[in-house]
Amino acid sequence: MYLGIDIGGTNLKAGLVDESGTLLRTRKEPLGRVSDPEELAARLAGMARAAAAEDLAQVQSVGMGVPGAVEGGTIVYTCNIPMKNIPMERMFRSHLDLPVHLGNDADCAALGEYHCGAGKGCRSLVAITLGTGIGGGMVFDGKIYEGLGMAGEVGHMVVEPGGVPCPCGRRGCWEQYASASGLRRMTWEAMEAHPESLLWTITGGKWERLNGGTAFKAARRGDEAARAVCGTYIRYLAQGITNLVNLLHPEVLAIGGGISNEREESLLRPVREIVDRECYASHGGRKTRVVKALLGNDAGVIGAAFLGRSR
Repeated sequence: MYLGIDIGGTNLKAGLVDESGTLLRTRKEPLGRVSDPEELAARLAGMARAAAAEDLAQVQSVGMGVPGAVEGGTIVYTCNIPMKNIPMERMFRSHLDLPVHLGNDADCAALGEYHCGAGKGCRSLVAITLGTGIGGGMVFDGKIYEGLGMAGEVGHMVVEPGGVPCPCGRRGCWEQYASASGLRRMTWEAMEAHPESLLWTITGGKWERLNGGTAFKAARRGDEAARAVCGTYIRYLAQGITNLVNLLHPEVLAIGGGISNEREESLLRPVREIVDRECYASHGGRKTRVVKALLGNDAGVIGAAFLGRSR
């Protein structure tokens, strides 16, 4: 058995996973404010113990997905937790003495989908997660492709030179147009430009009631402003996916995150149509299957467990 830990932007999650990838038991708690890495390590170890429970003696290793850059057993940098150059492996093992392996959280999610989800049985998979930003992971022949350590930052491909500013310091990054946050911003901009739009009724004119599904909901009810937002969003999403397919040509490209739950005819089908038309493989050869990710919020924990197992 193996333990997987997913350090998310708002929650911490630990899970016990068996040899087949079945998630047997989980523990979850809010991330809260983190100021002391030692305290975080102790919390994670405690959650791992609770998830393992009476099976702790059977656990062979622990994998940990971190929202940022890692190198060996060290968290080099993470944007949503104020930590730099933290020896998390050593800290964790001082509380729970098991082999620990760190990886990027999006890479772990991709590994989970590769082994147990949308990519099961394939040899190559790219997984993207549409959330606050766009996370990405690449798995080839069962191994995460890391490059020099930070490969897979697909959300920072520039799709609109000189476009919307990104927190990374550049402009026009893909995640500013194709993430849930990007869709939310574009929906609000459409509301400001169209005071007659149904979007105002749905949200009550309140930003906090606006989410990634708002525009799709209004579009289904015939709102022209919302339809335009959805069309723009789909084009940007498909543009980035086409770039990934042209560069990597994986068997499967899996789309995760809350937006992926939109009706197939509203999201996946038009995205596939654009990708099939625009990607180079349209001239002949095998086509990448663009599909919905299957593991949902469990992908990171399951993939982290497989990361620990593979190392």
